[in-house]
Amino acid sequence: MKNRLLFIIFLFLNTPLFSHEGGHGIPLKQWELTTTNEIIQADFINYENGEVWLMDSNHTIQSFQIKDFEEDDQKYIKTKSEFIHSLNGSETIKVAPQSVSSFNWALIALGIFLLSFSVFKLIKQKKAVYLTHGVLGLGVILFVSCKNTNSAKTSTVQVPANDVSLMQTFFEKFDGVTTHLDDNYLYVSSNGLPDHDMMVGITNWQQQVPINQNYTGDNSWAIPTHPKMAENPLSTKTNLLKGAIAVAVNGIPIFNPLNNRGEDANAIGELDNWGGHCGRADDYHYHLPPLHLQDQVGAGNPVAYAVDGFPVYGKTTDKLDEYLGKMNLDGSYQYHTIDEYPYFIAGMRGEVKLDPKTEAPENQVSPQPRTQELRPALRPLRGAEIIDFESLGDNAYSLTYSLDSKEYIINYKWDSDDNYSYEFINPDGTSSFETYKPREK
Repeated sequence: MKNRLLFIIFLFLNTPLFSHEGGHGIPLKQWELTTTNEIIQADFINYENGEVWLMDSNHTIQSFQIKDFEEDDQKYIKTKSEFIHSLNGSETIKVAPQSVSSFNWALIALGIFLLSFSVFKLIKQKKAVYLTHGVLGLGVILFVSCKNTNSAKTSTVQVPANDVSLMQTFFEKFDGVTTHLDDNYLYVSSNGLPDHDMMVGITNWQQQVPINQNYTGDNSWAIPTHPKMAENPLSTKTNLLKGAIAVAVNGIPIFNPLNNRGEDANAIGELDNWGGHCGRADDYHYHLPPLHLQDQVGAGNPVAYAVDGFPVYGKTTDKLDEYLGKMNLDGSYQYHTIDEYPYFIAGMRGEVKLDPKTEAPENQVSPQPRTQELRPALRPLRGAEIIDFESLGDNAYSLTYSLDSKEYIINYKWDSDDNYSYEFINPDGTSSFETYKPREK
C-alpha cells in the first residue's frame, strides 16, 4: 500500500514532464551544406537577415548563412520562418491582473489544511494511509495556482503574413511602379508622379509644383510583409504629422490627413481634386485615401498599404473599430475609409518603428524615403486658385492659377541631367525664367 501511494505521488508531481508538448526523441531534420558537403542533424530554430540558427542533439546552437543550404532546405527554412512569424506577429490583448477569489482562497486553505494534517499524522502515527491527504491537499493547491496563472495569461489574435505576390500585382498594375523584397519588407519604387492630373482645385496653395522623385533602390517605400499588432497604437491625431502613413498602389505616398500644423488639409483647401498636393520638396503626395484608384485595381481590392503592413480599402458598411479598421475571419486586419475626418487610419493599428530624430506630433515612421528641396520654399499665395494643369510632353508640365481674376502660368521641365527650368508667365504676357539643379541625387 505504501509503495503504491508513493508511485501515485510520483506520477502526480511529474505529470507536466510527461505532457510536455512534442516530447523527446523526435528525429532531427537532416541538412546538407553545399559549401562543405557536410550533412548535419539538427532542429530549425530561427532565420533572420540571411542567417539560420539550428540546434543539434546536444542542444548546441549553430548559425549558418542561408546560401549554405540546398535549394529545398532554403525553401523549407523560409516557409518555416514565415509560419513562426505569423504566430509571433499577433495582437496581444492585455488582461487585467487577476485577483484570487474568495472561493479560491478557501480551496487553498483546504489544501494547506490537508497537507498539514497529512504531515502531522505521518509524524505522529507513521501510517502511509495519511499520504493520501497530503496528495489531495497538494493537488488542490496546484489546481488553484494553475487556474490563476492561466487566467492571467494574454490571449492572442494571430495576424497572418501578407500575401506578397498579391501585393505586387496591385502595385505593378501601374506603369513605372516596381517592387523588390527582403526578409522584412516589400519595397515600392516610383518617380512620385501619378498618371492622373494634379493640383487642380487647390485654393490654399504654397506655390509648389510636382516634380519627379527618386523613390528607388534603398530610397524606396517600405511596407512590412509580416505585420504585427501594436500593443499601444499611435493616434494619427497626435502622431505622424510628418512623413507618409501609407503608400498608394500607384506608388504615391499618403500623408496624415492633418498637415504639419495639425490642420485638416482637405478642410482648408490645400488639396486638389484627387486628395493630393506638393510638399516643400515639390513632392506630390496624397492626404486623403485615393479612392479613384479603385477603377484600376478593381472593386474589393486595396487602394493602398499602410506603413504598418495592413491594407487600406474603400468604404464599407461593416462595423469599424476606433482605428477605422476591422479584423477578418482569417485573423488579418484591414483599414477602410469614411467621408469625414479622420478619413482613414485614425490610429496606426500595426507595430511601427519611429524615426528617433523626430518627436510627436511631428514624428514619422522609419524607414522613410528622403526628399530634397530643389527650389526655395515659398509662402502661401493668398487668394490663388489652381485652375488647370497639363502635360506638355516628357518631363514637361504647365500649371495655371487664377489670382484677382487674372491668370498666371508656370511652364516647367527637366532633362536627363537633372537640369530644371521654369518659365513664369504673367497676365500681360511678360515672363521670367529660373533654373535649378539638385545639390545631390
